[in-house]
Amino acid sequence: MRQMWQMLEPVHALVYYAPEVTGEFAKLGFDVDTRWPGYFPLRAAPLGPAGAELVTATFYSFNPGMVARHVPAAWDIASPAQVIEARLRGVDRALRGLAGDLDLIEAADLATQVALAANTAGRPLAAANAGLPWPEEPHLALWHASTIIREHRGDGHIVALQAAGLDPCESLVSFAAVGAAPAEVFASRGWNTGQWAAAGARLRERGWLDGDGQATARGKEGREAVERMTDELAAAPWQAINPGRLAELVMPVTMAAVQSGLLPSKSTLGLSR
Repeated sequence: MRQMWQMLEPVHALVYYAPEVTGEFAKLGFDVDTRWPGYFPLRAAPLGPAGAELVTATFYSFNPGMVARHVPAAWDIASPAQVIEARLRGVDRALRGLAGDLDLIEAADLATQVALAANTAGRPLAAANAGLPWPEEPHLALWHASTIIREHRGDGHIVALQAAGLDPCESLVSFAAVGAAPAEVFASRGWNTGQWAAAGARLRERGWLDGDGQATARGKEGREAVERMTDELAAAPWQAINPGRLAELVMPVTMAAVQSGLLPSKSTLGLSR
């Protein structure tokens, strides 16, 4: 259900960009002048006081050295429990501001049904979020369910990348090569020019890239196979509801998030604002 993921992703992603969350993290003592000191604990906190190796493995596409600069040092600033509480407080205020007086009870119920139907075996980030207490307020329940759903899909995406034989850097180089986003957007994952070039060379040897670094027919087919497997691995929970009804109900929140200007115009997920 790629379209439903695209619909819910902006709702989840507010946690990384909303000033209300940034403010909560500043109170905890994190450096909020740049994105990454907050990003890693925000996303990794459900795993507990995870070390760099675990975060690198579950996030997959980041340079291990970049992860190690932020984890586990983040837990010296605030515990995972404090981070989880802070992110929920921030998301609460952010969504109240964006959603206004929208009645989100049915949307939250439908999204929750999908999240509860998601089999988290072998999906560590989905499982970690699913193990957290469920918020009672509809807008927070919608956000929490959206987070579980997107991490469930993301965990499956890593399976698809590995099935295609793509290591973390190659996964980014190959995605940039099919035009998912400019290469400079993927530079945010911390790979240096030498590492990026070496990954490109390996992909050329496999016939995935041409001499100009663009995806060949084989490379395009390979990337589409990755996305198709990702879709297939993410599909089962959506059988629990009528996805069209959830799309109708969540659209105003999604559009409010997109139109807020908080989210980036291009992302490493291949989504465009």
